[in-house]
Amino acid sequence: MRRPSPRRLLAGAAAVAVLAGAGTWTAVASDGEPAVRETARTMDVDGVKLDTSYFTTAGTKKRPAVLLAHGFGGSKDDLKGQAEDLARDGYAVLTWSARGFGKSTGKIGLNDPKAEVADVSKLIDWLAKQPQVELDKTGDPRVGVAGGSYGGAISLLAAGYDNRVDAIAPSITYWNLADALFPDGVFKKLWTGVFFNTAGGCAKFEPALCAMYDRVAESGVPDAQARQLLEERSPSAVGTRIKVPTLLLQGQTDSLFTLAQSDAAAKAIKANGAPVDVDWIAGGHDGGNLESDRVQSRVRTWFDRYLKDDKSADTGPAFRITRTGGIDSTDGAAQLRGASAAEYPGLANDTRTVRLTGAQQTFTNPPGANPPAISALPGLGAGSGGLSQLSSLGVGLSLDFPGQYAAFTSAPTRDDLRVTGSPTATVHVKSTTDDAVLFAKVYDVSADGRTQVLPSQLVTPIRVTGAKAGKDVTLTLPAIDHRIEKGHRLRLVLASTDLGYASPAAAATYTVSLAGDALKIPTAPDVKTAASALPAWVWWLPLAGTAVAAALLLTARRRTATPAPDPDHSEVPLQITGLTKKYKGGDRYSVRDLTFTVEKGQVLGLLGPNGAGKTTTLRMLMGLIKPDGGEIRVFGHAIRPGAPVLSRVGAFVEGAGFLPHLSGRENLDLYWRATGRPAEDAHMDEALEIAGLGDALARAVRTYSQGMRQRLAIAQAMLGLPDLLILDEPTNGLDPPQIREMREVMIRYAAQGRTVIVSSHLLSEVEQSCTHLVVMDRGQLVQAGPVAEIVGSGDTLLVGTTTPVEEPVVEKIAALPGIASAVTTDDGILVRLGPDGTAKRLITELIRLDVPVESVGPHRRLEDAFLTLIGGSA
Repeated sequence: MRRPSPRRLLAGAAAVAVLAGAGTWTAVASDGEPAVRETARTMDVDGVKLDTSYFTTAGTKKRPAVLLAHGFGGSKDDLKGQAEDLARDGYAVLTWSARGFGKSTGKIGLNDPKAEVADVSKLIDWLAKQPQVELDKTGDPRVGVAGGSYGGAISLLAAGYDNRVDAIAPSITYWNLADALFPDGVFKKLWTGVFFNTAGGCAKFEPALCAMYDRVAESGVPDAQARQLLEERSPSAVGTRIKVPTLLLQGQTDSLFTLAQSDAAAKAIKANGAPVDVDWIAGGHDGGNLESDRVQSRVRTWFDRYLKDDKSADTGPAFRITRTGGIDSTDGAAQLRGASAAEYPGLANDTRTVRLTGAQQTFTNPPGANPPAISALPGLGAGSGGLSQLSSLGVGLSLDFPGQYAAFTSAPTRDDLRVTGSPTATVHVKSTTDDAVLFAKVYDVSADGRTQVLPSQLVTPIRVTGAKAGKDVTLTLPAIDHRIEKGHRLRLVLASTDLGYASPAAAATYTVSLAGDALKIPTAPDVKTAASALPAWVWWLPLAGTAVAAALLLTARRRTATPAPDPDHSEVPLQITGLTKKYKGGDRYSVRDLTFTVEKGQVLGLLGPNGAGKTTTLRMLMGLIKPDGGEIRVFGHAIRPGAPVLSRVGAFVEGAGFLPHLSGRENLDLYWRATGRPAEDAHMDEALEIAGLGDALARAVRTYSQGMRQRLAIAQAMLGLPDLLILDEPTNGLDPPQIREMREVMIRYAAQGRTVIVSSHLLSEVEQSCTHLVVMDRGQLVQAGPVAEIVGSGDTLLVGTTTPVEEPVVEKIAALPGIASAVTTDDGILVRLGPDGTAKRLITELIRLDVPVESVGPHRRLEDAFLTLIGGSA
């Protein structure tokens, strides 16, 4: 590739100098895989110190390089696992903390071309000098760039400013930051505030950015200068220069960087003649499943194809969507299913017209735009105190206030309808002021009209100038992928306010009517859910393994004298009575007189300190060891080694072994064949969908990260969709996003009438995922029951706030109906509900009072209850 032009590199910029000499390094290896050497260095780039880490494996073979960029508010430490995986896969990987983050110095410039983008070129200069890195020519390494959110934007910008970049894989990021934060000239105030507060305050930014934020936040209206400042730092500014293979991964649950951002990027880069694939993942900045393993796997194969020139690398379809939240009517399994097409359809494709009805309607913009309607709660989606906590309290997020919106509704749909893209409609708007701001959204209304769902919690803001004279406005609504069931209705709503945005402070009256009755729905009929392709089998695999497994199976199924089934308990998944076990030579009982029952649909947490007898209990439950006394019954059948009822039990205890040279799917198939049960009973695809392994199944297990192996083991336990699933420390080796995904897997699995028993040391995860608990200590039962009973009654809630709340506001909260008391603490506001109080009503009132809510949850944690029960012996 040709050298970058001088204007793409800062004239007179100093070369990268390594301050820490050879740096510090550690080697990491596991399961016979190549050891990864991490070398930490502090690099001086134009007087700014960048904290970097370089990951390689031993050997003299030249290899492509990958730069991994972190998200906003993060650092290079967030990328260590992915960097090690890529290094084992044959890449030289460089991670760094961007200016103002981690241990790096400098001011945050929001990917300023003269700062953060220029830093990337300096890092590429350094890579070109490393003996392990493959060069296209002198000073030009073979290099790809990947990153999420803030890091995704820098990968796009790097490709636009430095011709040496060969491939990129940006995810959940922006194409035009001005469009993202000032959509249609409306200030996205909450998300912009999150940006500046997450970084540690305005002072950490370049002065021009800090002044811009102060100016726009005070006025509530973005000006031309603010827009220009953000556009100059956006990939769209160099869109015509990005001509490298690009994998765009964008989040569906994302009110910060919507699907429209990746759509604009895809169109621009494809117009340059570069290969572009688009992937809509399930999660995003508002939470949801980020599909970490699948995304990293696809990024790896993308780089294999375009950096290693591996023509056999399967980079996946040109367009892919993850569809979530549905239930397969044939087997009741929760779906996490990929749909794909040979071409990216865009956001306006194969439209279907849905007729809307509704008379002309008049509504108000209240003084101060308060109270605001609620769609999403920006910035609170991913944390334990965010949307997941609110959802656990039964709080619906979408809220429109009477007198502040107009609504137009369709007739019931005659068949199922899949919306894939941005619906459009045209309305006539008239206002008592010349400048009107509206928030458009489309609800999915149930057949009985009682519930309405706002897909992905997304709205489109519209600024209408010249509204006093009346004006026709074409609405381009949020891009979504959502299934409308037969008999449901579509409802177009235009609201005058929204919590996430700045509305005009002056009171106004809006009059809105339909200008034509068509709501045009993009349907993308070419996007199909593809059947999982079966990989080629390794037929030369020694048959001795299967023969030995079959022999062991037959031996395990020898006839034994077994108590008769109990028909009265045939629907009870597990009943343990008086269970006792003392190992030979031991000085105490591992389990003693243990009794408890588990019902259908429960997620039961088995808790206790080390040595409490949890694993021994699980091993007796699976028939692996024989109890000294007592009885275990599963669906009324007594458990003995080889008991037929064990076919209804799936278990993951003390890890699982896999053949490293086989793919994930081949390992699972071999395991199932060893059980001797029919292939159709495996429900392979359903188990894999629940576990969420995705495209990684076709790869050899030796390339898997620890988290991916853990999830493969969970999938193995789920084969046959057992009615009782037993998991011992399932989150070991998983990073926080994977732990969240595992939590969702367990909840979904039990929601279909099955039962999950999980033993874990992560009390916070148990509290969020389990419905019931059994607490053991020194082999004996301490307490059993619903989580709520063990943790507490839940009438006391802790409200976390982003900033301290003044005492007069706390007094107003205490005086609210249904509130017994409210006091401030170091952690926030402690609110005790009265007999008629509910968490939902409390949150609504807090928003009305402009309380900066960050989290809401029960005051007493499971950890407090657990330590109390075992006397602090954990």
